Amino acid sequence: MLSFFKQKPYLKDLLSGDYIDIHSHLLPGIDDGAKTLSDTVRLIGSLEKIGVSQFITTPHISHYIWNNSPKKIQDNHTETSKLLTGENITKPFLAAAEYFMDDWFEKHFKNEKLLTLKDNYVLVEMSYMNAPIQLYQILFDLQVAGYKPVLAHPERYLFYHKNFIEYERLKKAGCLFQLNLLAVAGYYGEEIAKISEQLLKNGMYDFTGTDVHHDNHIAAFEQRVKINSTEELKKIISNNQFFKF
Repeated sequence: MLSFFKQKPYLKDLLSGDYIDIHSHLLPGIDDGAKTLSDTVRLIGSLEKIGVSQFITTPHISHYIWNNSPKKIQDNHTETSKLLTGENITKPFLAAAEYFMDDWFEKHFKNEKLLTLKDNYVLVEMSYMNAPIQLYQILFDLQVAGYKPVLAHPERYLFYHKNFIEYERLKKAGCLFQLNLLAVAGYYGEEIAKISEQLLKNGMYDFTGTDVHHDNHIAAFEQRVKINSTEELKKIISNNQFFKF
């Protein structure tokens, strides 16, 4: 007899030791993620323990908040890699960026090559308050420029929760979706967990990411998932093998 009270799996157990993470903030002193090299060392070690085998870290590029540049990120990545070797951490990792979509970004990608996750896949985000007025023009122009937009954590944009058709519109506009794994463990609240499950059930996610900034994010992987769509979740997690390097 099947038990109706079967416990849901721990989030970390779904990563299976071979997870490719495409969204984190691990470079020291460059955004709201790791502040120091010791933070970076500790977070990388913690990611390995929960099943991450490779990762692409993605510092924010937001002209009005985190005014980073591809060169600044690449220089930080190079220096951090050297320092980590001195700490006997030789795990290779890549650096891309998480771009904030606004008027500055729209002008920027037309004149400067973007840091991508792989090939032409670029991680983008928007304000948690509201979508940019020119959102669909940005997405169109981004694809005309040869990029494939991967929208970070669509489940966290509260203004879409009661207007689910906007998610469908984004998909039709060529936007790929990246689930923040912590959402399904309830880290951001019950409402966001419910929306993440709805998006999963509708087959709208393409990839996943940890979006790790600090130790509290790592600790949340010790929680059980709050959703029922674990098989759909496992499939989206496995899609990240596309980014293996």
